[in-house]
Amino acid sequence: MNDEIVDTGQQEAGHTVDVVGIERVMDMIPHRYPFLMIDRVVDVVRDKSAIGIKNVSINEPQFQGHFPRHPVMPGVLIIEAMAQSAAVLVVETLGKEFEGKLVYFMGVDKARFRKPVTPGDVMKVHVHKEHQRGPVWKFGAVVKVDGTTVAEANYSAMILDN
Repeated sequence: MNDEIVDTGQQEAGHTVDVVGIERVMDMIPHRYPFLMIDRVVDVVRDKSAIGIKNVSINEPQFQGHFPRHPVMPGVLIIEAMAQSAAVLVVETLGKEFEGKLVYFMGVDKARFRKPVTPGDVMKVHVHKEHQRGPVWKFGAVVKVDGTTVAEANYSAMILDN
């Protein structure tokens, strides 16, 4: 089965998309290596929630300098994975005309890092829309590794034309 995009509904709120693969993610958001922090997005419920997947690898550049003898995923990059997962949810909700638009952070609240994320971990970034007014969206996110919460935050972002 091609995992690029499996759509189980039409582009309406509440309909789901099973998998948004990496090629489709790169169509939807402008981020590229080394700053693309998600590998795919699964279980997208338009206008509601999604789960970003990040396979953490020792080959990533941040591990060369971020505690090289005890590599730990920087918290700011975990927050960025939250934002990118939410951006895919926004584009999937709003439609193709919003692909590639910039989504800027406006604020991060209640960020908590509960357990280190290390190479070999698979981060599951559970994002849910809390509120939206015009171009401003508010989200909550919980990041889990093997079912254990490792980070969480609330944040807001704004969609802008390039």
